[in-house]
Amino acid sequence: MTASRDTQRIWLTGATSGIGRALALRLLEQGHRVALSARSESALAELAEGHDNALTLPLDVADRAAVQRAGERLAEAFGGLDLVILNAGTCEYLDARDFDMALVERVFAPNFFGALHGVEAALPLLRRARAEGGRPLIAATSSAAAYVPLPRAEAYGASKAALSHFMESLRLDLHAEGIDVSLIHPGFVETPLTDRNDFAMPLRISADAAAEAILRGLARRRLDIHFPRRFTLLVKLMGILPPALRFRLGLRMTRQQPAPEATP
Repeated sequence: MTASRDTQRIWLTGATSGIGRALALRLLEQGHRVALSARSESALAELAEGHDNALTLPLDVADRAAVQRAGERLAEAFGGLDLVILNAGTCEYLDARDFDMALVERVFAPNFFGALHGVEAALPLLRRARAEGGRPLIAATSSAAAYVPLPRAEAYGASKAALSHFMESLRLDLHAEGIDVSLIHPGFVETPLTDRNDFAMPLRISADAAAEAILRGLARRRLDIHFPRRFTLLVKLMGILPPALRFRLGLRMTRQQPAPEATP
């Protein structure tokens, strides 16, 4: 984050649950001016209660028009943005025996297109901060699943891999403007989403620990913020192995589904 300012103007999406909530509480306690976005207006109000430095902007990131309206509201309230954390997302697992395109679209809507809606709305405000002499930063929460294909993660992993690729490309294009881009690749984190998982989650950490790792990485303007490192480094290694070996390891490290029944 920008070292020249004690407080920053920050926009955080996915703010009311899991990692987002843990980040929101820390940023508010640090005294930053924080715009909080999530779908639930009541959850946002509860989160912001007692914090004069909070601005609530309820929205669904998949709704481009709603995100653009939020950008307009941010321009009125903050003028510019020093830090944007595009954290909203979801997870559903695909059963290849009963391919569900609607599921794929539901996952891509917030995870990929929702993040891009945030980029579109935030860039003019980041440019304002740059014109004021700051060094703004935009970050997006991807996933360690972006590093390597895993069973049933066709929709989730692909949405996060697409997001990582997009943001890495954007980093190259924004560098000359003095706008930095960070990617966040968490491993397993204790959240309402991962509580629904029906498989082992090695080295799962708390949302508070994840928020601490993210803020530490943002303060250092790291290009790739990944944690817990014992897990994410292993996943990164799997991602560069030959495909045949990666396939065999993937089968061993993840719970397999029963074979599909023969159809008449």
